[in-house]
Amino acid sequence: MKALPEKTKQNITVAILGRALDKAQTETKLVQDLGAIKYRDAYNIPCTDGEAWLFEYGILVCWGINESDRQQLLNRTHDMVLDPTSARFEEQFTFTLDGEQSFKIHNDDLTIPNNNPLTRLAFSHAFAQSSKLVFFEDQAERVISENGFIAKELAKTGKIPLSRNQVARLRGKLFETSSDISLNFNLLDTPEFFWNYPEQEEYYLRLTKYLDLHARIDILNHKLSTIHELLDMLASEQHHKHSAFLEWIIIILIAVDIAIYFFPKGFFF
Repeated sequence: MKALPEKTKQNITVAILGRALDKAQTETKLVQDLGAIKYRDAYNIPCTDGEAWLFEYGILVCWGINESDRQQLLNRTHDMVLDPTSARFEEQFTFTLDGEQSFKIHNDDLTIPNNNPLTRLAFSHAFAQSSKLVFFEDQAERVISENGFIAKELAKTGKIPLSRNQVARLRGKLFETSSDISLNFNLLDTPEFFWNYPEQEEYYLRLTKYLDLHARIDILNHKLSTIHELLDMLASEQHHKHSAFLEWIIIILIAVDIAIYFFPKGFFF
């Protein structure tokens, strides 16, 4: 890793590439072919100018890299991404390295008091988690929006106008979204990187506060609760339809048994 120019304002670009990285391809293409250095769940990719950090959960953070080189980097890493996003989400920030100043951030502009790449990695963790949270927020919001008709139909008609198969498939989709977010929720905890570099944690914490990470996590939790309520509603409806189906089978069997008992010959002839 190399030092970046000091006292010059440069760009930070944070991009959501997809759900996660393919670990096998990442080890081969990033570490062996590109000479990337791994810091737990982050890879430092050598660049001609600037610096790039690629996270295992599909986020790329570029520091001081021009647009042409950044596009080349995106193209080289595209095949490593699982479930790439169809519409890439990007955020822009600026930064200045100045050893004579203390850390501060205002209007998405950072002043960084040292030229230590690990300090930029600390900030990159916060940027990456914030962008991944946007990905989760969008995923949860889309599922809630697409299935909002369920509650409306239930309130209007007292039942959900879906077959048992459709209900089962919809429950599967809702559960998949909920579990995908929940299983990856440890991304939004303090990264393990700071176990080895605790002196960098303060930078990370101050940036997460600026990005309002904890309040947004609470909102995401509320959206997850809404998805779980939809799951419970569908489970109840599916159970009701199954019970009704069994009741009709029992009624028909009783009717057949009565017919056989009272009309043993006439029933068959």
